[in-house]
Amino acid sequence: MDDNRHGLWLAHGLWFHFWLIILTLLTGVMVILFTLFERRGTLGNRLGVLWAKILLKIAHVPVLVEGLEHLAPGQAYVYAANHRSQFDIFVLKAIIPGEFGWVAKKSLFQIPIFGHALAILGNISIDRENLKEAIKSLNQAAALVQGGLSLIIFPEGTRATSRELLPFKKGVFIMASKAGQPIVPIAINGTLAIQPRGTISVRPGPIQVIFCPPVYPQDFQRRPQEKLMDAVYQAIADHFDPDYPYGPCNHPG
Repeated sequence: MDDNRHGLWLAHGLWFHFWLIILTLLTGVMVILFTLFERRGTLGNRLGVLWAKILLKIAHVPVLVEGLEHLAPGQAYVYAANHRSQFDIFVLKAIIPGEFGWVAKKSLFQIPIFGHALAILGNISIDRENLKEAIKSLNQAAALVQGGLSLIIFPEGTRATSRELLPFKKGVFIMASKAGQPIVPIAINGTLAIQPRGTISVRPGPIQVIFCPPVYPQDFQRRPQEKLMDAVYQAIADHFDPDYPYGPCNHPG
């Protein structure tokens, strides 16, 4: 039974990745074309939302969302989420209201077409191997948030494979403090079960996303940076369930 089930997840994963490649290429080309006529990128961002929603449909992944009432319309935020799977990207793109950008690793911007589309939509590339360039990128990110654009960060710095949250990176919190806008902790549950890092199999199932009340950097101005990090970490940890929704040993590998 287990072999049959894993075989089905592998076949489903191959089917999903076929459409991921096709839709990403098509979306990237259309985003690039749209910006020739609409510089602000609004149409491109809407197309990105559609891209994410279609991929979730293909994967048979329903999304359960809690806590959107904590968000004020028109307010810029720094969204800080845990990271276990590429599905975190799809689900956040699909459900977060309004326009926003990403602080993402440099390698994503080097992917043909997709990387160019990322750049022209105002997303921030960060080179983790070059401290000087990383600081420059984080300063750019802070300026964007100050200008009213929300940003998404993954403070663990990578897709973790552990059941526990990884220690948070300090740099993104320095950026968030400079930006001066509220930080919204987001707990994403279920993506580890759907597709953990290093696998191509995709297991259909639900994702739960919990938006926590905002944390305000101004409340930590006279306190060590670690206190702000700890507040965001604890908010996510309080709602993070690595075993959602099937219990332990819930990954398709």
